[in-house]
Amino acid sequence: MDPVGRANAPGRAIAFMLFGTAILTVNDSILKWLSAAYPTGQIMCLRGLFVILPVAILVWRSGGLAVLRVQNFRRHALRAACVVAGAFFFITGLRYMPLADAIAITFAGPLFLTALAQPFLGEAVGWRRWTAVLIGFVGVLMMVRPTGGAVQWAALLPLAGSLFGAFRDLITRKISTDESSIALLCTSTAGVVLAGFCTLPFGWKPVPAVDLGLLMASGILVGSAHFLLIECFRLAEAALVAPFKYSNMVWAILFGFVVWGDVPDPWTFTGAAIVVASGIYILHREAQLRAGGV
Repeated sequence: MDPVGRANAPGRAIAFMLFGTAILTVNDSILKWLSAAYPTGQIMCLRGLFVILPVAILVWRSGGLAVLRVQNFRRHALRAACVVAGAFFFITGLRYMPLADAIAITFAGPLFLTALAQPFLGEAVGWRRWTAVLIGFVGVLMMVRPTGGAVQWAALLPLAGSLFGAFRDLITRKISTDESSIALLCTSTAGVVLAGFCTLPFGWKPVPAVDLGLLMASGILVGSAHFLLIECFRLAEAALVAPFKYSNMVWAILFGFVVWGDVPDPWTFTGAAIVVASGIYILHREAQLRAGGV
């Protein structure tokens, strides 16, 4: 969104963030359910087709096809490739891991983003934020626990997804002043659909009407959630609303327990708490620096 259009409605912004993350967790639950029966590429392609409806509404609401103008196709393609890789690793990880565990591991995304901002964007990262990043990665190791067990190593899949998500956000930072949010959403959606379709020769399965309905719901949910998240950052500063994104852990635990009977172990709870605390501190420091603090 254009900064000129920024409003000051923190209450609405927080509500949009809470609702948006809850919708995303419902979507993740659907993906986990479907991942047990269908190849990841098939899920990505068919779900992506149904994202077109909410994206079309976004385009209409934002003034028409002019918002889809692409200034730098190469960077759009690179960002879309990161979205594709992130989606592939995360959805595949859902097949092998409890929902709450997979989502908790994706909280490493802001840590990756901060660690990569200096070498890729030239942004200064002070010792306080580096310390928060290192502490956060201790929390990640507590959740991943690479001891050779199958479940622990499966945790590397959502971790890889969060790494590619960080690369996606780095590219977004670089081009967001020249490209509209909706154009970025459209090109990344097209990339996911195309990449998923390329897996057709590797064994897609017939989809009954019930599962097709779930894929449709997933597409509409993810498109609607992205709209809410775009709006929340238009209505208030990122430092205010971003910490509320971690509320999806509550929903993930609830859905994981009700649907699959999963309860995160103490290692996951402790590691997630450390990662969340580190992420919130990093956001706080970034806000201080933007405001001219020390």
